[in-house]
Amino acid sequence: MKLVLQAVTAIGVTLVAQNGSQPRDWKETALADSPQLKPKQACAAMVSQTTYDFSIISATVVPASGEVPEYCRVVGLIPPEIRFEVNLPASWNGRLYMFGNGGYAGEPLDNPGRQNGAKRALGRGFATAQTNTGHDAAVEPLGTFASTPQKLVDYAFRAVHMTAVTARSLLQAYYTAPARRAYFDGCSTGGRQGLISAQRFPDDFDGIVNGAPVLNFSGTMVSYAEDQKALAAAPLNADAIKTVSEAVTAKCDALDGVKDGVIDDPRKCAFTPSADLPKCAGDTPASGCLTAAQIHTVEVIYSPVLRNGAPVFPGWPIGAEAGWTPWFVAPNGRGIQWSFGETYMKNIAFGRPNPAYDWLTFNVSTDLDKIQAAQALIDATDPDLSRFKARGGKIVSYFGWADPALNPMMGVGYYESVMKAMGPSTQDFYRLFMVPGMQHCSGGVGTFTFDALTPLVQWVEKGIAPPAIPASRVVDGKVVRTRPLCPYPQTAIYKGTGSTDDAANFACGVR
Repeated sequence: MKLVLQAVTAIGVTLVAQNGSQPRDWKETALADSPQLKPKQACAAMVSQTTYDFSIISATVVPASGEVPEYCRVVGLIPPEIRFEVNLPASWNGRLYMFGNGGYAGEPLDNPGRQNGAKRALGRGFATAQTNTGHDAAVEPLGTFASTPQKLVDYAFRAVHMTAVTARSLLQAYYTAPARRAYFDGCSTGGRQGLISAQRFPDDFDGIVNGAPVLNFSGTMVSYAEDQKALAAAPLNADAIKTVSEAVTAKCDALDGVKDGVIDDPRKCAFTPSADLPKCAGDTPASGCLTAAQIHTVEVIYSPVLRNGAPVFPGWPIGAEAGWTPWFVAPNGRGIQWSFGETYMKNIAFGRPNPAYDWLTFNVSTDLDKIQAAQALIDATDPDLSRFKARGGKIVSYFGWADPALNPMMGVGYYESVMKAMGPSTQDFYRLFMVPGMQHCSGGVGTFTFDALTPLVQWVEKGIAPPAIPASRVVDGKVVRTRPLCPYPQTAIYKGTGSTDDAANFACGVR
């Protein structure tokens, strides 16, 4: 379990709160009408901004370093335990940049990954804001904080909202003019935070980047339970997973017209475990093959979760197998799915903590109705974004097709539900970019290095909707492949000539 918790800390909290490429393509000259604003009072004086709603703990000047300008770091507390940080650059471009959290949040504000994210935005002239969402993960790990109902509400949506409101108040107090625009950027839990903000609090942000949003949080945890039941009955070791991954790649890679190790759209490949996986002779476990029980486990993973014959959560698309370790399984213990799913079922799902609950006894047929209160609180599945659209808000969403942590069909399904609810004009304010070969928020075999924030700002402030987002694959610091990321349902289609590692030889279209 120790190894699993270390993996959760490394992957689920620190690394997936935002895209590390943001905002690498930023050029202020593209938005030349942005006046630079100066402080109207000393940084130290910001401690007097304490009110009934929040307390300022400290306000200190951080000297300029490298590309990061001098800034005033304001740290505060919103009752009961929402820690927040607002950074105020000495020369401000008039925009607030708030970034999200990962996993069950509770990260320290001083976390190096979070500080690096803030500094990237400060270096482009943004003021920045972040929150721990109302609890300390070192004290209350994973979902254990939910024993206090207010902390669960804060994690679900209140902490981001109140931090955004507080940040605007501090900006107005510090500078000669209030914020002109506010942007939110998050992945995983941060993606869910962005969507739930658009749904509940449409006035908080002008633009939202939501990557790999765990928008159907409850459904995700139910699907984890189904996966882990199958894995408990017939485990998959590293060799079996490698065998599945190789079989998937062999059958599906070239279907998009390019044999490059990347599956463009896994839905296009009719992969059938019982027919396409090598079976062990005599059903005796061996290297390079799967037993009948293991093939059944793979079938469960790829199949939707059903209730009375109707799907309640999609099955996993093929192509994410390389990341099943450590998400589905771990070399020396249980995978991250187990930790995340178990803590949800024990602490959140049924409204009150039950540490003794065996989460693998969850029955979709009889228990799904019992978690409706948790779904209403924490899920971000409401397709009605009309209030956000009416005020001119814009959303750029992305999801890796090879994500082993969160099911990419969740992102596709939500986008299609918004299209159904709001019609073709959805693309006028909300665009989804699926990333072939990308794992959870980054990594994988695809072109996973890209800047989604800069196109979003252009869209909000100049009315220029992104027709595509340039992306690259970087290995050892060197760009080895470029591709356009296309707005769903378009994909990058090879023109038939030239290097398949050059984006110039691809065009966005519907295959």
